[in-house]
Amino acid sequence: MAQNTRRTFLSNVGRGMLAGSLGTTLASDLGLSPLRASEEANASTPDNLEPLISMMQETPLPQLQKTLVGKINSGTDLKSLIAAGTLANARTFRGHDYIGFHTFMALAPALDMSARLPAELKALPILKVLYRNTERIHAFGGAPRTSPTPPIVKPDPNANGLALQAATRAGDQRKAEQILASMRGQPRGEIFNHVQYAVHDSTNVHRVVLAWRAWLAVDLVGEQHAQSLLSQSVRFCTDSSQYRLKKNQPDPKMWTTLPAVLDQYKLLDKAPGTREADDQWVEDLAFTILTGNPDSATGAVAQALAEGFQQDTVAEAISLAANLQLLHDPGRAKASSGDKVIGSVHGDSVGVHASDAANAWRNIARVSNHRNSVVSLLLAAHNSAGLRSRMTREQWPLKDDHAERLASKSKVLAMIDNAVRNKDQALAGAAVKRYHDLGGHSKPVFDLMLGFATSEDGALHAEKFYRTVTEEFATTRKSLRWRQLVGLARVSTSEYGKKSPGYHEACDLLNVQNRTS
Repeated sequence: MAQNTRRTFLSNVGRGMLAGSLGTTLASDLGLSPLRASEEANASTPDNLEPLISMMQETPLPQLQKTLVGKINSGTDLKSLIAAGTLANARTFRGHDYIGFHTFMALAPALDMSARLPAELKALPILKVLYRNTERIHAFGGAPRTSPTPPIVKPDPNANGLALQAATRAGDQRKAEQILASMRGQPRGEIFNHVQYAVHDSTNVHRVVLAWRAWLAVDLVGEQHAQSLLSQSVRFCTDSSQYRLKKNQPDPKMWTTLPAVLDQYKLLDKAPGTREADDQWVEDLAFTILTGNPDSATGAVAQALAEGFQQDTVAEAISLAANLQLLHDPGRAKASSGDKVIGSVHGDSVGVHASDAANAWRNIARVSNHRNSVVSLLLAAHNSAGLRSRMTREQWPLKDDHAERLASKSKVLAMIDNAVRNKDQALAGAAVKRYHDLGGHSKPVFDLMLGFATSEDGALHAEKFYRTVTEEFATTRKSLRWRQLVGLARVSTSEYGKKSPGYHEACDLLNVQNRTS
């Protein structure tokens, strides 16, 4: 397929590209139904969205959940609530606020979690993240006083990613936003490809995950809001450059090494590879990435791409390397704020961050043009390289005689549940592996972890990481995928014990029992 044709195709299908690559059945299971080009062109915001946005920005926090439940009972669907929360967030924080953009990244995953729950519980993850969203909006000063409308700039067909990258590198927010606005009229997939030039200037996890979640949110809120959502990434990149310039920090080494790697392996001159790989090859590449330094890991992935291996197979190995960071993580050496105690691995741990970033880069590679697909995988490898000083020799799950003695899958599920509640990370991981060894299906374990991802605070990462693991489990080969569930069990155990603000009130309003007390 010619490159221009391929780029046009990717620009038009958007999220449908990811669904197609996974297959219709799996995509449906993941909540990734294809969006046809005709549907995308006609996408519109629900009529009741603006009043919902105002309600979320202006309702006093003590009254919020009662108001939201009233909306649900009167027929407002959960998707509309999340869509309104998404735009309220983007208009308030505009990609500038740490808790704000973390909350933005949790909104769509919460909707995915809701779809997996029984009818009486579906609203719980929605209420959880919208409570956090409004709480932060109020802490940030409430509804923005300025118009959220992007600057009116004459469309410029020559506006491109290199110009946008130059503006963000210079920390020139006004110019960067003008360049983005001048892309108006281009297919949103093409705009997304341009934005990637700025995103690719750093391996910061928030930089890439925010970009991916913004892309997905367009399908949620409508095509007319694409620039408002993608501009969050532009502002994040500009903020990063402003900080670097203020501190007189040197230009990132990556700015020169990445082009050198692309040139050395002639990666942009090669069509996407079609070579398949066996399980051992994938595992070997994952371990090479894990145990190498960022440069050697990047080189290993570049070599694999140059040799013609399929891009998503290479991405699978990168994802497993990120998961191995979590499975080899000894946990925090010192207690941090709140529930981040010694030995904990939830929140902003190296494994959770690496996994979320690898997942975002893998997805971006699926929907982007050839250049951005290749660069995304190189950066994902760079970020997933092992931190040797932080790694234990033993890989989770550690062997546990208590789990090994159980021969009943129902008893092992009960053991997993108890291990999480008792904050026994080792036993939780060993019990998940034992459940798999007994031939157990993944759904009961995912359902169990879903309850904890819904109820626990998770230090801003519970929803996003649950979504990461469900996607990566589904797209990883059978012999290796259960490692992802072991990692999820470990993180769920680590975060257990601190309920999300507003969770108990939500249970009372919905008249449902708190399943994770």
